[in-house]
Amino acid sequence: MPTVTFRVLDGIDKGRVFRDLPTPVTIGREEGNLLRLNDERVSRYHAKVQFDSGEIILTDLESTNGTRVNNTVVQIRRLKPGDRLSIGRSQLLFGSDEEIRTRQAQLNSLTTPGAEGSSLPATVHASALAAQFDHDAEFELATHEKLTQTDGTLFLGAKPLPPLPQKMSPAQAARLAELLDFLHRHLTAATDNIRANDEGTQVTLNYPDWQRVVTVQMLLARYVRAISEPEVLDE
Repeated sequence: MPTVTFRVLDGIDKGRVFRDLPTPVTIGREEGNLLRLNDERVSRYHAKVQFDSGEIILTDLESTNGTRVNNTVVQIRRLKPGDRLSIGRSQLLFGSDEEIRTRQAQLNSLTTPGAEGSSLPATVHASALAAQFDHDAEFELATHEKLTQTDGTLFLGAKPLPPLPQKMSPAQAARLAELLDFLHRHLTAATDNIRANDEGTQVTLNYPDWQRVVTVQMLLARYVRAISEPEVLDE
């Protein structure tokens, strides 16, 4: 079973190293956790780290104060060497020195001009890609309708919304959560500067932000297509 290493960078346990812990690992302040922190803001059983489908997956165990990875609040997330976990008042660095150096070298090879694998894919025109999905939704999204949840299904007013996939593996759930979070953050950033007129009947968005909205639309279209045609991501 794969092992994981964490170094405490900040908090009451600062300087401690939890080296080569066999997965799965629970993190918390209670005895019985393989990674036990003496931090009163850490829940008794705060988070779990496990190996699934070749990846290290972090899951928040409904902790009181939440879990952050690289300053982003997460429920489930894949971990990469060099990621920083904020749990209570403690900050942990994930990965051994060797794992972090290896990942940094890989990142450098992708960002260094002329390095192997550094070329970027050709631009995809949003209008051409989005045309493949040029059909109406089953109903209009009405902002005045109340969003509710019943038996795991989200409703907008009386209309059920498309359901999330169930019974995903931890790795699949983490990937889906990362994708939705990525799109949400970029859409939020693109619409932060929207301005409404005095009557509240019209809004304006500057052109660079509009381009970001269109880019999110393009990415969504490609991901939707890739579900049934995975090879589209290689185009």
